[in-house]
Amino acid sequence: MAPYAQMGSGCLSRGLLLLCALLVHEFCRAGATAESFGQEARTTPAARTTPVTAHPHTEVIYTNLTQRCWESFEQLMQNVSGSQLCEWKVISRPYSSLRQCLEEWAESLNYGYPNALAETYIFQSHHRYFHNCSAGSQVYLDPPEDVLLAMIIAPICLIPFLVTLVIWRSKDGKAQP
Repeated sequence: MAPYAQMGSGCLSRGLLLLCALLVHEFCRAGATAESFGQEARTTPAARTTPVTAHPHTEVIYTNLTQRCWESFEQLMQNVSGSQLCEWKVISRPYSSLRQCLEEWAESLNYGYPNALAETYIFQSHHRYFHNCSAGSQVYLDPPEDVLLAMIIAPICLIPFLVTLVIWRSKDGKAQP
């Protein structure tokens, strides 16, 4: 087991945690490669090129890391007041930090992103913090019928007048500068 590095929050440093995760991942992948090496001669080329699914240890590691991402997100969201929850300028940093954390850990473990666990945390953030936010704050209604008819008829009547004007000005024959 990797030694703990004390930080201000008392958590493992990100580097040591990543190193531990990568070592476990490489160890598990090496074991899977050794097991499948003897079977490789009996498999078809299509079967050999299929992607390897995530090892159960990788899933456990990713689950623990994503929990840390969520805790970090919750800590950042504590600084946001209730009236600011729907303001993108305020919530973009914590939200982007959560997404980036989930994505980076998935990529470092070759777990694939987006994945079901990451989507769960994203949905949980929306459900918990942003469920009262709507895409548009103002509802647009159709204009009254008389205004709508005027907006449709005006360009239709204007087009023949403009065509006549262009034809009349082009009959002059003088070159325009």
